[in-house]
Amino acid sequence: MPNKLQLSSPEAEKVFKDKMAKMELQEKEKVSQKKAESLGFRYINLKGFPIGDETLILIPEKKAQEAKAICFFKSGQNIKIGALNPENKKLKELIKDLKKKEDYNIEIYLISEESLKNRLKLYEKIFKIRKIVRGIEISQEDLEKFKKKIKVLKDVNKEIQKGSITDFIALIIASALKFSASDVHLETEENDVKIRFRIDGVLHQAASLPIKIWPQIISRVKLISKLKLNIVNRPQDGRFSIFLTKEELDVRVSTIPTNYGESAVIRLFSGSAANLSFDDLGLSGGAYEQLKEQISKPNGMVIVTGPTGSGKTTTLYAILNKLNKPDIKIITLEDPIEYKLEGIIQSHIESSKDYTFASGLKSILRQDPDIIMVGEIRDLDTAEISIQAALTGHLVISSLHANGAAAAIPRLLSLGAKPFLIAPALNAVIAQRLVRRLCLKCREEIKLDEETLKKVKVLLKPISLSRQDENNNDKSEKEKINLEELKFYQSKGCKECQGIGYKGRIGIFEVFVIDSETEKIILRSEISEYKMKEISEKKGMITMAQDGLLKALDGITSVEEVFRVTG
Repeated sequence: MPNKLQLSSPEAEKVFKDKMAKMELQEKEKVSQKKAESLGFRYINLKGFPIGDETLILIPEKKAQEAKAICFFKSGQNIKIGALNPENKKLKELIKDLKKKEDYNIEIYLISEESLKNRLKLYEKIFKIRKIVRGIEISQEDLEKFKKKIKVLKDVNKEIQKGSITDFIALIIASALKFSASDVHLETEENDVKIRFRIDGVLHQAASLPIKIWPQIISRVKLISKLKLNIVNRPQDGRFSIFLTKEELDVRVSTIPTNYGESAVIRLFSGSAANLSFDDLGLSGGAYEQLKEQISKPNGMVIVTGPTGSGKTTTLYAILNKLNKPDIKIITLEDPIEYKLEGIIQSHIESSKDYTFASGLKSILRQDPDIIMVGEIRDLDTAEISIQAALTGHLVISSLHANGAAAAIPRLLSLGAKPFLIAPALNAVIAQRLVRRLCLKCREEIKLDEETLKKVKVLLKPISLSRQDENNNDKSEKEKINLEELKFYQSKGCKECQGIGYKGRIGIFEVFVIDSETEKIILRSEISEYKMKEISEKKGMITMAQDGLLKALDGITSVEEVFRVTG
């Protein structure tokens, strides 16, 4: 009986060849080690040495091949580079560039040709990221590949568990685009990292990651966003662009320290909002006509109010798109520039260089603009210069953080603006929120409970009465609201809307026009949010809640959604 350990002839030959190859490699490594000693350099064998992606890509692949060198270690500003020939001219140029760029402390190690070949193969594993300049390039094919794997939200978790750290950014971006998410929240907890997508303004749990791999993930996110890897105890803000086949996607990244490590939010800005038409905002009826009239004036100020994420910037851009003509000069001052607009001069503030909204506005006025867009009025200087511009022949549009249209004037006063300047300068105030649209595939008529229906009728009654008066003056039958025959809708959730019941968002608005009567009240300093609200509603202003309920009657959104957003 043959010995079980006895090898067949081909097997023995293979073992022998492998042994000889190993001995040959060892001999080559010894030669490299002696060469390093003779030249006064340290030696390292990199075969099998673990190198993180963020370390590897400090030297782009093409430059690594030219310099015959590879970056294998990074800690803060200290990096180590393995080189085949430390005297290589391309390597010296590379070191000079690295020091100029980030002032790195660089230590050179001599490596063998086998080490270099082995570690250069690592670049193949990070093919998702084509380049890092001011962003990353992800091919459309890569995104489509991930999108095909993700049918529903829970599939994101499956793919993330299977994927590598290298694939993480491409997978997250593909998933966010698939579900039209505006933000990706990466939140550290005691035992894991939660990944949540903000879809149509509402957060949805998408996946979780083991806490032990979080340092690698956050390092990758920070590297791409040009954030400092060694700063973990204070907030940082960064950005990068994704160069897709047909468009460039702007991405903002914010990190903050927490109890269990840094948490990050990745916000995606698609260029589609820059092309939004004024008519597509969701304004209707009297509000649409009033705002159209106010932005057509050659001077004055139009302010958009609302909390963060209420669509203020989109509204400002839609107004600019409507006003943008070859014979009109428009200049914007933004922090930051969210969308690029053709035919409009856009400037972004840099507080670190003392280029603020206030100082920027002074400079803009010397550029002889017809229309000025100020991203946000945050302080008295900005408010006063904006008001002065509106009083001296410019149309100024801007945003302000306030709860409603009636709260804008008290807010300006709280900043220190003078009533006798606000009154003649202000044309109109818009307040807005975003509500989710019902999914049309699974939308169905519902009956409201008695308490909710009663609340709805109270809100709609003033509109019903005003429309009855209008209908006496030959208004169409369609505009009437019969409070006893109200129809509302809800979507139960289907494949089309990922079971959520909503798909997309639309604005709900209130427009407060400052007329001569309101001006007199402001000048008499009879100003409070309550007083302004009373005046605006007395003049027939449709509130955001009422506008939302009218959209609910049209089957665009639900009553539940309107009350969720407006309170």
